[in-house]
Amino acid sequence: MIIVGAFIVGGVAGWLGVLPESITSSGLSLWVLFVLMFQVGLGIGSDERLRDIIRTLSPRMLLVPCATIIGTLAASAVVSLLLARWSTPQVLAVGSGFGYYSLSSILIASVGEASMGAQVAAELATIALMANIFREILTLLFAPLMVRWFSPLAPICAGGATTMDTTLPVITRFSGKEWVFVSIAHGVVVDFSVPFLVPFFCSL
Repeated sequence: MIIVGAFIVGGVAGWLGVLPESITSSGLSLWVLFVLMFQVGLGIGSDERLRDIIRTLSPRMLLVPCATIIGTLAASAVVSLLLARWSTPQVLAVGSGFGYYSLSSILIASVGEASMGAQVAAELATIALMANIFREILTLLFAPLMVRWFSPLAPICAGGATTMDTTLPVITRFSGKEWVFVSIAHGVVVDFSVPFLVPFFCSL
């Protein structure tokens, strides 16, 4: 709710024009993106579990994040056929957030501006923010049903990049503690793919 609230306050402030124009025209969002990317790298690199993950990482374990990435992109491509306003690469850019709403929306707004235009990039960034927030919320709410109807891996794949942090508690509770390590490794790999896939699809 704090994240959504901050987004709403920013939207209202921009709509009312209460902030200096220099804030939106000075490339401040790009510097925020640089800081966020630094924080992502710092967070992954300083995680004490990263060494254990790398040491025990096996090709079989990589199938889980690969399934998440391929499945999400495939579903996004199918959905794009039903949307006349947005092209397939644009929908794929939204899907490539994998639940990482803050980074994906800023990437689309900053990188996509050159290829899509400022207005389209801003609209798509807003959609990415909401879509990826919903992905995290749905994982938190429906994790027990996913485990019951599908498998312990279902909430891990559904959680995307969030399985190393925000959705890890519900995955631990309903999938079982034996899946914690897979969940963290999955989150790290999917998280790492976001800064590459989102700009790639924005540039198409």
